Amino acid sequence: MTVKSPKIAVFGSAFNPPSLGHLSVISRLQHFDKVLLVPSIAHAWGKQMLEFEHRCELVRRFVDDISLKNVQISTIEAQIYDGSHPVTTYQLLSSIQESNLDADITFVVGPDNFFNFSKFSRADEVVSKWSVLACPETVGIRSTQIRQNLVDGQPIDHLTTVSVRNYLIEKKFYYRIESG
Repeated sequence: MTVKSPKIAVFGSAFNPPSLGHLSVISRLQHFDKVLLVPSIAHAWGKQMLEFEHRCELVRRFVDDISLKNVQISTIEAQIYDGSHPVTTYQLLSSIQESNLDADITFVVGPDNFFNFSKFSRADEVVSKWSVLACPETVGIRSTQIRQNLVDGQPIDHLTTVSVRNYLIEKKFYYRIESG
């Protein structure tokens, strides 16, 4: 009897914050044994994001809301991060592979990252060691829309999950600060 290697999808993103666009990608990854949502601890191209701990909490709430059994958060970038350089995809996948020696790992990218994949550190080595799956959103909702709606005082119920919305509102993230 042959033992099947577990299939792990790694979906890295800023998750700043998680959106229903992210969900439209994740929901199509149900053929994997495990889907790891990996918030980036520092953005490779310097994009400003909420603190890592807050984005991790948002992803935890998102995972709870979506109730897909094979989906979980991974905060592995916090263990890899040296404090000076963003964690590369190569470092991330190597670390996950070390913890899951027999696993078949697939790195999932959205269309924006797919078209820029050649700019990733050690991109050739990534594609030679692991599978890369371009998986565009089927729902055109971006984190940018959530942030902008909060700045503009507009609802976000149709853009993310309930627990994510509640946390963003509770913490007053992205709200415009009125000067008095």
